[in-house]
Amino acid sequence: MVTTHTPGLSATQLQRYLGTSSYKTAWHLLQRLRRAMVNDHRTPLRGRVEADETLIGGPAKGKKGRGVARGKSQSLVLGRVEVLSYKDASGTAKTRAGRVRLAVVDHADEETIRMFLGNNLTPGSRVQTDGWRGYSETALLDYRHIVKVQDSPQSANRLAPHIHRVFSNLKTWLQGTHHGVEPKYLDAYLDEFVFRFNRRQTPMAAF
Repeated sequence: MVTTHTPGLSATQLQRYLGTSSYKTAWHLLQRLRRAMVNDHRTPLRGRVEADETLIGGPAKGKKGRGVARGKSQSLVLGRVEVLSYKDASGTAKTRAGRVRLAVVDHADEETIRMFLGNNLTPGSRVQTDGWRGYSETALLDYRHIVKVQDSPQSANRLAPHIHRVFSNLKTWLQGTHHGVEPKYLDAYLDEFVFRFNRRQTPMAAF
């Protein structure tokens, strides 16, 4: 039920389905299911990949930008998504999102980005980024780096449409299904989102 229900289930919904009086029971069960959604031997992303970051949560007082540590109510999330090419029914070349990887980090610096890429991306892949300094030559040493500098915040969606659609869907899901998530639990929810997104075409395979 949890894996095949398209938007997922909140602990309140699962509590109702199970017929238990304990919200904690449903919540702890969901947390264990989320941990089981991570395959330790999953295949790294490959090919062309869009990379970016987003902030999840409320405003962080006295903090701004992605180069600083996250505030108590705000989390910095790194995202990577494969970009797959195909032709539609009329033969027009188009692209769509493939698999995705997400992670909560303290900083989007060179070291963090290099480690995240190394754990989630096949060497030799093409990585498309904006002009953020964390995407340095050292961080992208094992990859082909494509830089597309945005001239305004509004142009980000145009230059990297797939990863920004992932971020938009993630935020909608967190607010719509779960009505927000505490930063200390966000990693588990990202695991569930990635699990669902990567199996969105085959929900029964997720089960």
